[in-house]
Amino acid sequence: MCSDLDAAPERDELDFEFLGNRTGEPYIIQTNVYRSGVGGREMRHSLWFDPTAEFHSYSILWNPKQIVFFVDKVPIREYRNSDKPNRFFPIMKPMYVFSSIWNADDWATRGGLEKTDWTKGPFVSSYSDFTADACAWAAGPAPPACAAATGDSWWDQPPAWALDDGQRRDSGWVARNLVIYDYCDDRKRFPAVPEECALRTKTS
Repeated sequence: MCSDLDAAPERDELDFEFLGNRTGEPYIIQTNVYRSGVGGREMRHSLWFDPTAEFHSYSILWNPKQIVFFVDKVPIREYRNSDKPNRFFPIMKPMYVFSSIWNADDWATRGGLEKTDWTKGPFVSSYSDFTADACAWAAGPAPPACAAATGDSWWDQPPAWALDDGQRRDSGWVARNLVIYDYCDDRKRFPAVPEECALRTKTS
């Protein structure tokens, strides 16, 4: 999801990224969050299945309280908002959804050691049953009524504001078994822990 068609420098963005794979190794999915052109909030997870064998669901819940990335309805990442003005939670710009195949073999597979084998092309990405349930933004001087916190939509009601007990258990399982990189734990990049990291829901 991105707020600008041309990926402008001040864009907001929510990313699901499938990183390069070496045959026989687990597939890795990366998520990232941009606010006003500033990203660097990557998390990487090993998937517990082969995503090329059949279709799976990849979903994003985005509301003023939180962003949650789901894989097959399992919350793999929660990114919470603060009740104070901040520079890390994208909330002011409408976004659209797009997908692409991007050559990132300078870093994406084993730190850039594994390069793309172009003889295996063409590369195809297939999608099925795409749906979007959202506040639709129309061109005009004023935002639509649904952009305000009215409570009329399911995503703007208390059950969607935080993970429920079952989701917290699932999130804890993911954290213990599947996380292979978390920017919140990277002291080389971030000697001071980013403020949003303290907002995560504690899991068991």
